[in-house]
Amino acid sequence: MRGACIAVAALLALTCAAAAQTDEIQVYDAQIAPKGILNLTLHDNYTFSGLKAPRFPGGLVPDHTLNGVPEFAYGVTDWFEQGLYLPLYSVASDRGATLNGFKIRELFVTPDAANRPFFYGVNFEFSNQTPPFAQTRLALEIRPIIGVRNSEYEFIVNPIVDIGFGKYGEADFAPAARIARKFGEDLYAGFEYYADFGKIGDFPKLATGCSTRWCWRRL
Repeated sequence: MRGACIAVAALLALTCAAAAQTDEIQVYDAQIAPKGILNLTLHDNYTFSGLKAPRFPGGLVPDHTLNGVPEFAYGVTDWFEQGLYLPLYSVASDRGATLNGFKIRELFVTPDAANRPFFYGVNFEFSNQTPPFAQTRLALEIRPIIGVRNSEYEFIVNPIVDIGFGKYGEADFAPAARIARKFGEDLYAGFEYYADFGKIGDFPKLATGCSTRWCWRRL
């Protein structure tokens, strides 16, 4: 490792009632660690108002629960980043602190995405999660990344497909998007939207949505 940098990301509030446990709330923008550099990001989110009962038998109660995970990301090439999430953890209102497994990801992107007017990529994330956190222990997230930007604005979409394996496994469509404005060097303010349409081919209703408003500085 030729160097390292550390960033901290924390979601303080949601503008909707969260319906599920999640360790990472983020729109991917195709930017990765430089080759030979190891990044550490700390993801934490707290559900101020959520479901008062588990989404499945034996699951965590989302309401008033803290979820998080350290994310280690290493720049292998200028187009490939290897990531590890370990350990996944929660502090739940109904059972206290729990450890929830780990995730491994492979992120492939257009090189130097931060300086391109059009950029894209795809992320493959393999999960091994304990039953309180997820109904299926083994899962795969496929996250395409498509974005455009100019000197003032950027717009990014992640049309995510979540695949669970095993008895209760299914493929869900859970897209995310972000629009943001640049106000200074590495200083942005924006709006992010997250939705979950449920099982692909059997959308029972309009997507369950969740929006966040951000002001952040890239480190």
